[in-house]
Amino acid sequence: MVSLTDIQSSNSRIASALPPGLVAVFVGATSGIGETTLKQFAKHARQPRVYFVGRSQEAGDRIAAECKALNSEGEYIFVKADTSLIRTVDDVCWDIKTKEKSINLLFLSTGTLISHTDKKVSDHGVHAETPEGLHFATALVHHSRARFIVNLLPLLQQATALRRVVTVFAACKEGPIDTTDFQAWRVPMLSQRGHASSLVTLSLEALAKKAPDVSFIHDFPGPVKSNIARDTKGALMFTLKAVFKVIGPLVYIPNQDSGERHLFLATSARYPTGTGVDTAPGVPLAGGVAIARGTSGKSGSGVYSIDSDCESAGPKVEELLAKFRKEGLVEKVWKHTEEEYKRITGLDTA
Repeated sequence: MVSLTDIQSSNSRIASALPPGLVAVFVGATSGIGETTLKQFAKHARQPRVYFVGRSQEAGDRIAAECKALNSEGEYIFVKADTSLIRTVDDVCWDIKTKEKSINLLFLSTGTLISHTDKKVSDHGVHAETPEGLHFATALVHHSRARFIVNLLPLLQQATALRRVVTVFAACKEGPIDTTDFQAWRVPMLSQRGHASSLVTLSLEALAKKAPDVSFIHDFPGPVKSNIARDTKGALMFTLKAVFKVIGPLVYIPNQDSGERHLFLATSARYPTGTGVDTAPGVPLAGGVAIARGTSGKSGSGVYSIDSDCESAGPKVEELLAKFRKEGLVEKVWKHTEEEYKRITGLDTA
Protein backbone atom coordinates (compact mmCIF):
# COMPACT_ATOMS: atom_id res chain seq x y z
CA MET A 1 0.00 0.00 0.00
CA VAL A 2 1.23 3.46 -0.89
CA SER A 3 0.55 5.52 2.23
CA LEU A 4 -1.53 8.67 2.09
CA THR A 5 1.47 10.52 3.51
CA ASP A 6 3.65 9.44 0.57
CA ILE A 7 0.87 10.34 -1.84
CA GLN A 8 0.44 13.80 -0.37
CA SER A 9 4.21 14.32 -0.42
CA SER A 10 4.34 13.44 -4.11
CA ASN A 11 1.39 15.68 -4.94
CA SER A 12 2.94 18.59 -3.06
CA ARG A 13 5.92 18.41 -5.44
CA ILE A 14 3.87 18.63 -8.65
CA ALA A 15 4.35 22.39 -8.88
CA SER A 16 8.14 22.12 -8.60
CA ALA A 17 8.67 18.85 -10.52
CA LEU A 18 6.39 19.51 -13.49
CA PRO A 19 6.36 22.59 -15.71
CA PRO A 20 3.60 25.20 -15.81
CA GLY A 21 0.85 24.98 -18.38
CA LEU A 22 -0.02 21.28 -18.11
CA VAL A 23 -3.04 20.44 -20.28
CA ALA A 24 -5.53 17.89 -18.99
CA VAL A 25 -8.83 16.45 -20.21
CA PHE A 26 -11.23 15.05 -17.59
CA VAL A 27 -14.21 13.07 -18.85
CA GLY A 28 -16.99 12.47 -16.32
CA ALA A 29 -15.77 15.21 -13.99
CA THR A 30 -19.01 16.85 -12.81
CA SER A 31 -19.35 14.58 -9.77
CA GLY A 32 -17.59 11.93 -7.71
CA ILE A 33 -14.03 10.84 -8.40
CA GLY A 34 -13.63 12.91 -11.54
CA GLU A 35 -14.66 16.10 -9.78
CA THR A 36 -12.52 15.61 -6.70
CA THR A 37 -9.46 14.63 -8.77
CA LEU A 38 -9.94 17.63 -11.04
CA LYS A 39 -9.97 19.91 -8.02
CA GLN A 40 -6.79 18.35 -6.65
CA PHE A 41 -5.15 18.83 -10.05
CA ALA A 42 -6.24 22.46 -10.11
CA LYS A 43 -4.90 22.95 -6.58
CA HIS A 44 -1.42 21.50 -7.21
CA ALA A 45 -0.55 22.22 -10.87
CA ARG A 46 0.95 25.51 -12.04
CA GLN A 47 -1.15 27.44 -14.54
CA PRO A 48 -3.03 24.33 -15.72
CA ARG A 49 -5.48 24.33 -18.60
CA VAL A 50 -8.27 21.82 -18.09
CA TYR A 51 -11.09 20.67 -20.34
CA PHE A 52 -13.69 18.80 -18.33
CA VAL A 53 -16.62 17.00 -19.90
CA GLY A 54 -20.01 16.23 -18.38
CA ARG A 55 -23.76 16.42 -18.83
CA SER A 56 -24.72 19.12 -16.33
CA GLN A 57 -24.08 22.75 -17.24
CA GLU A 58 -24.99 23.79 -13.70
CA ALA A 59 -22.40 21.44 -12.20
CA GLY A 60 -19.85 22.51 -14.81
CA ASP A 61 -20.28 26.19 -13.96
CA ARG A 62 -20.00 25.47 -10.24
CA ILE A 63 -16.87 23.34 -10.58
CA ALA A 64 -15.17 25.84 -12.89
CA ALA A 65 -15.74 28.58 -10.29
CA GLU A 66 -14.49 26.36 -7.45
CA CYS A 67 -11.35 25.43 -9.40
CA LYS A 68 -10.72 29.11 -10.13
CA ALA A 69 -10.94 29.79 -6.41
CA LEU A 70 -8.39 27.05 -5.75
CA ASN A 71 -5.97 28.29 -8.42
CA SER A 72 -6.73 31.58 -10.12
CA GLU A 73 -3.88 31.08 -12.62
CA GLY A 74 -5.55 28.05 -14.16
CA GLU A 75 -8.04 27.86 -17.02
CA TYR A 76 -11.04 25.54 -16.61
CA ILE A 77 -13.18 24.89 -19.66
CA PHE A 78 -16.42 22.95 -19.28
CA VAL A 79 -17.71 20.95 -22.27
CA LYS A 80 -21.32 19.81 -22.05
CA ALA A 81 -21.75 16.47 -23.81
CA ASP A 82 -23.39 13.05 -23.67
CA THR A 83 -20.34 10.82 -23.91
CA SER A 84 -22.29 7.61 -24.36
CA LEU A 85 -22.46 8.63 -28.04
CA ILE A 86 -19.36 7.97 -30.14
CA ARG A 87 -20.16 10.75 -32.62
CA THR A 88 -20.37 13.19 -29.71
CA VAL A 89 -17.02 11.97 -28.40
CA ASP A 90 -15.56 12.66 -31.84
CA ASP A 91 -17.00 16.19 -31.82
CA VAL A 92 -15.53 16.92 -28.38
CA CYS A 93 -12.13 15.58 -29.37
CA TRP A 94 -12.13 17.47 -32.66
CA ASP A 95 -12.79 20.72 -30.82
CA ILE A 96 -9.95 20.06 -28.38
CA LYS A 97 -7.59 19.11 -31.21
CA THR A 98 -8.23 22.44 -32.93
CA LYS A 99 -7.14 24.28 -29.77
CA GLU A 100 -4.24 22.22 -28.40
CA LYS A 101 -0.97 20.89 -29.78
CA SER A 102 -0.37 18.51 -26.89
CA ILE A 103 -2.12 16.99 -23.86
CA ASN A 104 -0.41 15.73 -20.71
CA LEU A 105 -3.26 13.89 -19.01
CA LEU A 106 -6.47 12.16 -20.06
CA PHE A 107 -8.60 11.16 -17.05
CA LEU A 108 -11.73 9.05 -17.67
CA SER A 109 -14.32 8.23 -15.02
CA THR A 110 -17.73 8.01 -16.75
CA GLY A 111 -19.94 5.13 -15.72
CA THR A 112 -23.31 3.88 -14.52
CA LEU A 113 -24.75 1.23 -12.21
CA ILE A 114 -27.58 0.62 -14.65
CA SER A 115 -27.22 -2.87 -16.08
CA HIS A 116 -29.52 -4.65 -18.46
CA THR A 117 -29.33 -7.78 -20.53
CA ASP A 118 -30.89 -8.93 -23.77
CA LYS A 119 -33.55 -6.21 -24.05
CA LYS A 120 -33.97 -2.67 -25.33
CA VAL A 121 -35.24 -1.16 -22.08
CA SER A 122 -33.89 -2.04 -18.63
CA ASP A 123 -35.83 -2.90 -15.50
CA HIS A 124 -35.04 0.68 -14.42
CA GLY A 125 -36.98 2.11 -17.36
CA VAL A 126 -33.82 3.39 -19.03
CA HIS A 127 -33.05 2.64 -22.67
CA ALA A 128 -30.48 -0.14 -22.72
CA GLU A 129 -29.41 0.62 -26.27
CA THR A 130 -27.87 3.93 -27.26
CA PRO A 131 -29.12 5.60 -30.47
CA GLU A 132 -25.92 4.27 -32.08
CA GLY A 133 -26.78 0.67 -31.26
CA LEU A 134 -24.40 0.13 -28.33
CA HIS A 135 -25.18 -1.33 -24.92
CA PHE A 136 -25.47 1.81 -22.75
CA ALA A 137 -23.29 0.66 -19.84
CA THR A 138 -20.60 -0.86 -22.08
CA ALA A 139 -20.62 2.24 -24.26
CA LEU A 140 -19.82 4.45 -21.26
CA VAL A 141 -17.19 2.22 -19.70
CA HIS A 142 -15.48 0.85 -22.79
CA HIS A 143 -16.35 2.21 -26.25
CA SER A 144 -16.59 5.88 -25.33
CA ARG A 145 -13.47 5.92 -23.17
CA ALA A 146 -11.39 4.04 -25.71
CA ARG A 147 -12.57 6.47 -28.41
CA PHE A 148 -11.37 9.43 -26.36
CA ILE A 149 -7.99 7.74 -26.03
CA VAL A 150 -7.71 6.89 -29.74
CA ASN A 151 -8.66 10.40 -30.78
CA LEU A 152 -6.39 12.20 -28.34
CA LEU A 153 -3.43 9.80 -28.44
CA PRO A 154 -1.50 11.90 -31.02
CA LEU A 155 -1.72 14.93 -28.71
CA LEU A 156 -0.64 12.86 -25.71
CA GLN A 157 2.37 11.65 -27.67
CA GLN A 158 3.35 15.26 -28.39
CA ALA A 159 3.59 16.18 -24.69
CA THR A 160 7.04 16.68 -23.18
CA ALA A 161 6.45 16.68 -19.40
CA LEU A 162 3.84 13.98 -18.74
CA ARG A 163 1.98 11.58 -21.04
CA ARG A 164 -0.64 9.62 -19.15
CA VAL A 165 -4.09 8.05 -19.41
CA VAL A 166 -6.04 7.09 -16.28
CA THR A 167 -9.34 5.23 -16.61
CA VAL A 168 -11.29 4.61 -13.39
CA PHE A 169 -13.39 1.47 -13.25
CA ALA A 170 -12.75 -1.99 -11.80
CA ALA A 171 -9.05 -2.76 -12.17
CA CYS A 172 -7.84 -5.89 -10.37
CA LYS A 173 -11.37 -7.30 -10.85
CA GLU A 174 -10.77 -8.59 -14.39
CA GLY A 175 -12.75 -11.71 -15.22
CA PRO A 176 -13.84 -14.00 -18.07
CA ILE A 177 -14.87 -12.41 -21.36
CA ASP A 178 -17.80 -13.66 -23.43
CA THR A 179 -16.27 -13.39 -26.91
CA THR A 180 -19.69 -14.01 -28.50
CA ASP A 181 -21.14 -11.00 -26.69
CA PHE A 182 -18.53 -8.26 -26.21
CA GLN A 183 -21.25 -5.67 -25.51
CA ALA A 184 -22.59 -7.84 -22.65
CA TRP A 185 -26.24 -7.98 -23.72
CA ARG A 186 -26.53 -11.52 -22.34
CA VAL A 187 -23.71 -11.58 -19.78
CA PRO A 188 -25.20 -12.35 -16.32
CA MET A 189 -25.25 -9.41 -13.92
CA LEU A 190 -22.73 -10.98 -11.52
CA SER A 191 -20.29 -11.50 -14.40
CA GLN A 192 -20.62 -8.08 -16.01
CA ARG A 193 -18.00 -6.29 -13.90
CA GLY A 194 -15.29 -8.86 -14.65
CA HIS A 195 -16.21 -8.91 -18.34
CA ALA A 196 -16.13 -5.11 -18.69
CA SER A 197 -13.01 -4.73 -16.56
CA SER A 198 -11.13 -7.10 -18.86
CA LEU A 199 -12.32 -5.17 -21.92
CA VAL A 200 -10.88 -1.97 -20.42
CA THR A 201 -7.52 -3.48 -19.49
CA LEU A 202 -7.04 -5.35 -22.76
CA SER A 203 -7.94 -2.23 -24.74
CA LEU A 204 -5.25 -0.30 -22.87
CA GLU A 205 -2.75 -3.03 -23.80
CA ALA A 206 -3.79 -2.72 -27.46
CA LEU A 207 -3.41 1.06 -27.34
CA ALA A 208 -0.03 0.82 -25.60
CA LYS A 209 1.25 -1.08 -28.63
CA LYS A 210 0.32 1.92 -30.76
CA ALA A 211 1.76 4.41 -28.28
CA PRO A 212 4.46 2.87 -26.06
CA ASP A 213 5.56 6.37 -25.08
CA VAL A 214 2.30 6.91 -23.14
CA SER A 215 1.55 5.45 -19.72
CA PHE A 216 -1.84 3.74 -19.24
CA ILE A 217 -3.52 3.09 -15.88
CA HIS A 218 -6.77 1.25 -15.18
CA ASP A 219 -7.67 1.62 -11.51
CA PHE A 220 -10.26 0.52 -8.98
CA PRO A 221 -11.18 3.39 -6.62
CA GLY A 222 -12.75 1.36 -3.83
CA PRO A 223 -15.98 2.49 -2.15
CA VAL A 224 -16.35 6.20 -2.87
CA LYS A 225 -19.54 8.25 -2.56
CA SER A 226 -20.61 9.50 -5.98
CA ASN A 227 -23.64 10.05 -8.20
CA ILE A 228 -23.07 6.90 -10.25
CA ALA A 229 -26.46 5.50 -9.18
CA ARG A 230 -28.37 8.70 -10.00
CA ASP A 231 -30.43 7.26 -12.90
CA THR A 232 -31.16 3.87 -11.38
CA LYS A 233 -34.67 2.75 -10.42
CA GLY A 234 -36.40 -0.44 -9.35
CA ALA A 235 -36.67 -2.49 -6.17
CA LEU A 236 -33.09 -3.82 -6.21
CA MET A 237 -31.47 -0.41 -6.59
CA PHE A 238 -33.86 1.11 -4.02
CA THR A 239 -32.72 -1.55 -1.54
CA LEU A 240 -29.03 -1.06 -2.36
CA LYS A 241 -29.30 2.71 -1.99
CA ALA A 242 -31.01 2.27 1.39
CA VAL A 243 -28.30 -0.13 2.57
CA PHE A 244 -25.46 2.16 1.47
CA LYS A 245 -27.14 5.14 3.09
CA VAL A 246 -26.62 3.31 6.38
CA ILE A 247 -23.28 1.57 5.88
CA GLY A 248 -21.74 4.04 3.42
CA PRO A 249 -20.32 6.38 6.06
CA LEU A 250 -18.57 3.38 7.62
CA VAL A 251 -16.87 2.13 4.45
CA TYR A 252 -16.55 5.07 2.06
CA ILE A 253 -13.10 6.40 1.28
CA PRO A 254 -13.25 10.17 1.93
CA ASN A 255 -13.65 12.06 -1.34
CA GLN A 256 -10.57 14.19 -0.72
CA ASP A 257 -8.43 11.11 -0.03
CA SER A 258 -9.70 9.52 -3.25
CA GLY A 259 -8.91 12.69 -5.18
CA GLU A 260 -5.39 12.78 -3.77
CA ARG A 261 -4.84 9.10 -4.62
CA HIS A 262 -6.05 9.60 -8.17
CA LEU A 263 -3.90 12.68 -8.63
CA PHE A 264 -0.96 10.53 -7.53
CA LEU A 265 -1.87 7.94 -10.17
CA ALA A 266 -2.08 10.72 -12.74
CA THR A 267 1.28 12.36 -11.97
CA SER A 268 3.69 10.04 -10.15
CA ALA A 269 6.75 8.47 -11.79
CA ARG A 270 5.66 5.20 -10.13
CA TYR A 271 3.78 4.39 -13.34
CA PRO A 272 6.18 5.02 -16.25
CA THR A 273 5.75 4.21 -19.93
CA GLY A 274 6.96 0.87 -21.20
CA THR A 275 9.78 2.30 -23.31
CA GLY A 276 12.47 1.57 -20.73
CA VAL A 277 13.61 5.20 -20.76
CA ASP A 278 10.65 7.43 -19.94
CA THR A 279 11.41 11.00 -21.00
CA ALA A 280 8.26 12.30 -19.27
CA PRO A 281 7.89 10.14 -16.15
CA GLY A 282 6.09 12.53 -13.80
CA VAL A 283 6.91 13.49 -10.22
CA PRO A 284 10.13 11.71 -9.13
CA LEU A 285 9.80 8.92 -6.57
CA ALA A 286 10.75 9.45 -2.94
CA GLY A 287 10.30 7.87 0.48
CA GLY A 288 10.92 4.31 -0.63
CA VAL A 289 8.06 4.24 -3.15
CA ALA A 290 9.05 1.96 -6.03
CA ILE A 291 8.07 1.66 -9.68
CA ALA A 292 4.87 -0.36 -10.04
CA ARG A 293 4.51 -3.74 -11.72
CA GLY A 294 2.60 -3.63 -14.99
CA THR A 295 -0.07 -6.01 -16.27
CA SER A 296 2.67 -8.07 -17.95
CA GLY A 297 4.10 -8.86 -14.51
CA LYS A 298 7.20 -6.77 -15.19
CA SER A 299 8.15 -3.59 -13.37
CA GLY A 300 7.39 -0.41 -15.29
CA SER A 301 5.90 -2.13 -18.35
CA GLY A 302 3.59 0.79 -19.27
CA VAL A 303 0.09 -0.62 -18.65
CA TYR A 304 -1.11 -0.95 -15.06
CA SER A 305 -4.09 -2.52 -13.29
CA ILE A 306 -4.13 -0.76 -9.93
CA ASP A 307 -6.22 -1.25 -6.78
CA SER A 308 -7.55 1.31 -4.31
CA ASP A 309 -4.22 1.27 -2.40
CA CYS A 310 -2.32 2.26 -5.58
CA GLU A 311 -0.83 -1.25 -5.76
CA SER A 312 -0.63 -3.51 -8.81
CA ALA A 313 -2.94 -6.44 -9.48
CA GLY A 314 -1.95 -9.76 -7.94
CA PRO A 315 -0.78 -13.04 -9.52
CA LYS A 316 -4.32 -14.31 -10.20
CA VAL A 317 -5.15 -11.33 -12.43
CA GLU A 318 -1.74 -11.43 -14.10
CA GLU A 319 -2.25 -15.11 -14.94
CA LEU A 320 -5.71 -14.41 -16.37
CA LEU A 321 -4.38 -11.56 -18.53
CA ALA A 322 -1.49 -13.75 -19.73
CA LYS A 323 -4.05 -16.40 -20.73
CA PHE A 324 -6.04 -13.77 -22.64
CA ARG A 325 -2.93 -12.66 -24.52
CA LYS A 326 -2.09 -16.23 -25.45
CA GLU A 327 -5.62 -16.65 -26.82
CA GLY A 328 -5.29 -13.50 -28.91
CA LEU A 329 -7.95 -11.62 -26.95
CA VAL A 330 -6.11 -8.29 -27.00
CA GLU A 331 -6.44 -8.31 -30.78
CA LYS A 332 -10.00 -9.71 -30.76
CA VAL A 333 -11.28 -7.10 -28.29
CA TRP A 334 -9.69 -4.28 -30.24
CA LYS A 335 -10.94 -5.61 -33.58
CA HIS A 336 -14.50 -5.61 -32.19
CA THR A 337 -14.04 -2.07 -30.86
CA GLU A 338 -12.72 -0.71 -34.16
CA GLU A 339 -15.51 -2.41 -36.09
CA GLU A 340 -18.10 -0.66 -33.92
CA TYR A 341 -16.39 2.71 -34.47
CA LYS A 342 -16.34 2.11 -38.22
CA ARG A 343 -20.00 1.07 -38.22
CA ILE A 344 -21.06 4.18 -36.30
CA THR A 345 -18.84 6.88 -37.81
CA GLY A 346 -17.26 5.42 -40.93
CA LEU A 347 -13.92 6.66 -39.54
CA ASP A 348 -11.06 5.07 -37.60
CA THR A 349 -10.51 8.31 -35.65
CA ALA A 350 -12.06 11.77 -35.51
